[in-house]
Amino acid sequence: MNERVLITGASGFVGYHLIEEALSQNLEVFVAVRKSSKTDHLKDFNIKLTYPKFSDIAALTAEIKANQYDYIIHAAGVTKAKSQKQYNHINATYTANLAKAAVAADVKKFVFMSSLAAGGPLTTLNGIISESDEPHPVTQYGRSKLLAEKELKNIPGLNYTILRPTAVFGPRERDIFIVIKQIVKGFELYIGKAEQKLSFIYVKDLAVATLKAIHGGNKKTYNIADGNFYTKYEMANIIKDILQLNTIKFHLPVTFVKLVASITEKISYLSSNTPALNLDKLNELLGTNWACSIEAAKQELGFYPRYNLDKGLEETIKWYKEHKWLK
Repeated sequence: MNERVLITGASGFVGYHLIEEALSQNLEVFVAVRKSSKTDHLKDFNIKLTYPKFSDIAALTAEIKANQYDYIIHAAGVTKAKSQKQYNHINATYTANLAKAAVAADVKKFVFMSSLAAGGPLTTLNGIISESDEPHPVTQYGRSKLLAEKELKNIPGLNYTILRPTAVFGPRERDIFIVIKQIVKGFELYIGKAEQKLSFIYVKDLAVATLKAIHGGNKKTYNIADGNFYTKYEMANIIKDILQLNTIKFHLPVTFVKLVASITEKISYLSSNTPALNLDKLNELLGTNWACSIEAAKQELGFYPRYNLDKGLEETIKWYKEHKWLK
């Protein structure tokens, strides 16, 4: 019998590619989704759907024992929430519940998809983010991921690996796709003119790193990026080269964007929606230096990225065109 892996958050952008990579390695894949999740795009995969109740450790333990998972890749979580309490409940408490159940059911490895946001950016352009740096998350999301990491480290008997991917892009991704659509319309929007160092990871490389983590890096934390860093203009420049476009740059004043974010945030409290731009998210977008070291992942996981930003964007834009996201 092939070894079994449970992938949570598998109906999402990253989850799709995790399934693809796990199947390519001949694992038997179980996919944790919500009853309300759209799963039509997963119909061609040879997978089994499951609907775990993350609030109930006993029920989680029973399910893990019944399905005999060898590994759990926990990629589920929220990137938008109304409060720190809500972020913590879903991103930290649910993670700890699943991990405790994994220990009770003798799962071999628990891989947690955290985020570089848990460590936070550097405040100067000098230097590079290391896993050993003191964490300084600048968003509620980042703080919830850091809390989840701390919870995992305090669970007796848990064999875990924590991954901290930087900004993830690739086929099916929607946030960076918004940037591409703006460029197609002929303009680039930037918040302020301050210099920044950014980092990225192509989703297929992230999937490879995650599957490597089920066999290595016990009780360790790893930054995951392509190993390069980029200026704030580089992504747009690459997209323009690929699509052979010219644009006009607009630099919006930081104070103006903060005002807009504040207004949209207040309006959102009256609805069930969480705005894409709020004051919390702005802290992340304005981070000075998101360049990070991946030496530990190379040495200990054997993770060597195959894609840089140029190659990844070329493949991504090709996918967007083939699937009619871009005309």
